[in-house]
Amino acid sequence: MAKSDNSDLFGPKPDADAHLGASLDDETKLSWLQLARTPRIGPITFRNLIERFGSAEEALKALPEIARSGGGKPPALPDRSMLAQEIETAQDAGIRYIALPDIDYPPLMRQIPDPPPVLLIRGDTKMTAARAIAVVGSRNASVAGQKTASTISRDLGSAGCAIVSGLARGIDTAAHKASLPTGTVAVLAGGHARIYPKENESLYYDIIENGGAIVSEMPPWAEPRAKDFPRRNRLISGLSIATLIVEAALRSGSLITARTALEQDRDVFAIPGSPLDPRAEGCNRLIRDGARLVRNAEDILEDLNTGLSVVPPLFPEEPAQFNAAPSRTSATTGTDIVRATILSSLSVTPVAIDDVVRETGFGTGDVLAALADLEIAAKVTRHGGHRVSLAIQPDDTP
Repeated sequence: MAKSDNSDLFGPKPDADAHLGASLDDETKLSWLQLARTPRIGPITFRNLIERFGSAEEALKALPEIARSGGGKPPALPDRSMLAQEIETAQDAGIRYIALPDIDYPPLMRQIPDPPPVLLIRGDTKMTAARAIAVVGSRNASVAGQKTASTISRDLGSAGCAIVSGLARGIDTAAHKASLPTGTVAVLAGGHARIYPKENESLYYDIIENGGAIVSEMPPWAEPRAKDFPRRNRLISGLSIATLIVEAALRSGSLITARTALEQDRDVFAIPGSPLDPRAEGCNRLIRDGARLVRNAEDILEDLNTGLSVVPPLFPEEPAQFNAAPSRTSATTGTDIVRATILSSLSVTPVAIDDVVRETGFGTGDVLAALADLEIAAKVTRHGGHRVSLAIQPDDTP
């Protein structure tokens, strides 16, 4: 992974005075990235490990014992020197690695249940702290839908809101283009060096050049896979105080964004459409199920009690820092009986963690710690909506 072979994949190099700075020192941030990239450690388990052991360094040391106590093999750690080379190459291209404790970590993202431990952000990081509205919808959008997305995005921008979307074709593209002058944030499913769709590569650079930001939780050279788009969608809603769905079929990824917004306790708005248009079925169902029907930006702003002229700051200048104080210190925290009871109570059908707590009778902290151990041991799988299931082993029947 030589720097000279990959730096050109990021496109034009930014200005030399691009702001680079972080709250974590380089070695600590490297440990955070190494732990975050370790197989079987998702954002929730990552946070549990930091809280239990106090630092990424100590959590990395504890992983072999955790996996063995959970009945599995230790996960293979990513090569630290390769990660250091990756960071150097990406930072040369103006991509910042921002960890959860860093002052520039998006404040709204801190509030979601599964914030990425490390974000890769290119452009103006202040945009990710702005009061933002997500505008998403169909890739195969109608002309009317694209016009609606453009008009609402422009009007929200004029009222002081940033626009967040996914750089996809259709509604996303219309929303980004309309909000270029006032501020827009694109969230990628893959890495910064793998812009998707390729036709929006110029829009990617337009966003940066116009003071916007590009956000990803993936390695720079990661190709976007189908399973990465739902993960991306939780970041779109996680950066935003509310999500607007403009057009969406019943099986649209935009409905996943709406669901994650609700799970994050954020508002969901939808534009109604003709019952004869398949692209309106998702929005119409959202409205039937309780999403707020809106016609224009004024409806959204009035509902959020902001008014058209002034959007007050949502956060203080110094956001609360991530508390990494250790609450547990033993690699064997979470007794064998807790893990065994949880395993015997689970099946391959996902169930809510609250139900696991209630049915097993253990405390929430004990259950969360045991689930983290079992995830590292590849015995359980996490799902959206705070659900877990038994992991399907290679010799199991799906």
